[in-house]
Amino acid sequence: MTDHRSVEVAGSPVHVLDVGAGAGRTVLMLHGSGPGTTGAGAWAATAAALAGSHRVVAPDQAGFGGTPLPPGTSGGLRVWTEQAAGLMEALGETSYAVVGHSMGGAVALALAAARPRQVARVVAVATMGAPGAPLSADLNAVWAAAPGRAGARDMLGRLVLDQSLVTEEAVAARASAMEAGAESFAAMFPAPRTRWVDDLTLSATTLAAVRAPVLLVHGAQDRLTPLPTAALPLLDHLADVRLHVLGRCGHAPPVEQPAAFRELLAGFLAPALRSRSEADQRPIRG
Repeated sequence: MTDHRSVEVAGSPVHVLDVGAGAGRTVLMLHGSGPGTTGAGAWAATAAALAGSHRVVAPDQAGFGGTPLPPGTSGGLRVWTEQAAGLMEALGETSYAVVGHSMGGAVALALAAARPRQVARVVAVATMGAPGAPLSADLNAVWAAAPGRAGARDMLGRLVLDQSLVTEEAVAARASAMEAGAESFAAMFPAPRTRWVDDLTLSATTLAAVRAPVLLVHGAQDRLTPLPTAALPLLDHLADVRLHVLGRCGHAPPVEQPAAFRELLAGFLAPALRSRSEADQRPIRG
């Protein structure tokens, strides 16, 4: 079953793709921050692959797609984190995994820190949020991309290593989405943009509060959130973490290496996986 609908969260509508009803854990999937990004646009193919075994919820976060910015706000980590938590409460979900891409990875980790009893697993893909991570030239260019085909082509070219993926169809679709969301996006990431990286940076205290097992998935050739400054520092701050690096891959592992990404995701979400904290509770038998 696939369901596109609107869910009210704290008085604001949130557009949601809700797919599957399997016996596995519910999975909340959070998209990144590129102009024209939506929950369905980022995650529809991955959600379809998981739908046989999981319920997958992929919202448009505030300011993207069909979800407006709440009155008096211009987005930001706190807004997106609180809205994600409120959405899952509104859907009646009390235990779930969170998968987040780029900006969505920072939101996923912040949500895990804020809701340790609800968030059971975190997958942070090409994630933002690491302390000290700078604004890369490519991320700055993506946030500054002008609506239309030229901006869409330039942005998509920065997201992937394999330029054959920047097809005319993909450019046209993203250009249309960028134009539709231009007004709200302009309110979220105006220059100077380093302040928005700072807003999405998680403190050492917040990262230490993440008790759920975390899987970091990163492309070796990621230009927006480079591996050395985005993923590697998180290994020093998270209590239960593992990192998988995909070679010949840029900022979009679900697009560039979909089979490998889905295999990693399915394995990590499997109920048989035990976290270190779970394993530590087992008695030692000699």
